[in-house]
Amino acid sequence: MPKDDPETTALKKELTDLIAKVKAAQEKVADAKLAEKCGDLGDVPKIRFVTKKTLKGHINKVNSVHYSGDSRHCVTGSLDGKLIIWDTWSGNKVQVIPLRSAWVMSVAFAPSGNFVACGGMDNMCTVYDVNNRDATGAAKMVRELAGYEGFLSSCRFLDDTHILTGSGDMKICVWDLEAGKREMDFNAHAGDVVSISLGPEMKTYVTGSVDRTCKLWDVRDEKANQTFFGHEADVNSVCYHPSGQAFATASEDKTARLFDIRSDQQLGHYTPPGNSGFTSCALSLSGRYLLAGSDDNAVHSWDTLKVAHTGTLNAHENRVTSISVAPNGIAMASCSWDQSVRVWG
Repeated sequence: MPKDDPETTALKKELTDLIAKVKAAQEKVADAKLAEKCGDLGDVPKIRFVTKKTLKGHINKVNSVHYSGDSRHCVTGSLDGKLIIWDTWSGNKVQVIPLRSAWVMSVAFAPSGNFVACGGMDNMCTVYDVNNRDATGAAKMVRELAGYEGFLSSCRFLDDTHILTGSGDMKICVWDLEAGKREMDFNAHAGDVVSISLGPEMKTYVTGSVDRTCKLWDVRDEKANQTFFGHEADVNSVCYHPSGQAFATASEDKTARLFDIRSDQQLGHYTPPGNSGFTSCALSLSGRYLLAGSDDNAVHSWDTLKVAHTGTLNAHENRVTSISVAPNGIAMASCSWDQSVRVWG
């Protein structure tokens, strides 16, 4: 790699100094530790999820899973070039949607259950109407949202007519699905935008990036409200707290963390019993349990308030790539490179 010129070196030093000043200011007002303040709380039970259903149908690595708003159906995307919509209660496939590109990295189910979307190394977000079929009997493709200069790493529906995407070109886009046009398009991070999580009221969202930062945004604004530092490697996943006042993260640096939006800093720091990085995270409906999928083939859980490890879910035979908690909180779905999807409850 070419050496930095003097101006770049000076700018990097200025940035490093600014980050150090921010951290020092945060530490100055951090008058207590979360685990200390919550020490007299009763312990939550060790997590006792068991596999209720094993969803088999994919024939290659499954990279992403996301629940519908009805807490019954979920969609999964795999390197076998298929999206599958599942009935998690019965374990049956509802629809199998063949993709033009097998390199899917992210899937999303609209809260209404009317649409699913996916994208990946094809540098495109593709949207399907699950209530209408094409000539082959598969869900009808309604939009191909192209124009990215990098892979599509994350997507989430705001509603049936708008979708939010993050990509490897460091951008965030908001798309009008009826017009098929971008309403917003802006540089968000200094690296790939890896993960997006919408707030409970769908007015704000948080992003995680390979630049090791997380940012908080208003849905209709191109300027980040807050930037959060702390991770020492790629932030692979973010998840908004049900209260709307915090969010969880999972990182390649082998930690999961909890950041408080009001105090503008990290509250919780969670480490697994082993030595593996995290790929994905989710929070229980109460926000008391933090769950994180790991490279060690397991899903780990912690008590967010007491910062204590509360259990490990072992069933997958390869890297857990994505987890999604049902909106009603009664189940969690996980998917893996072992080609399976598991529903826990």
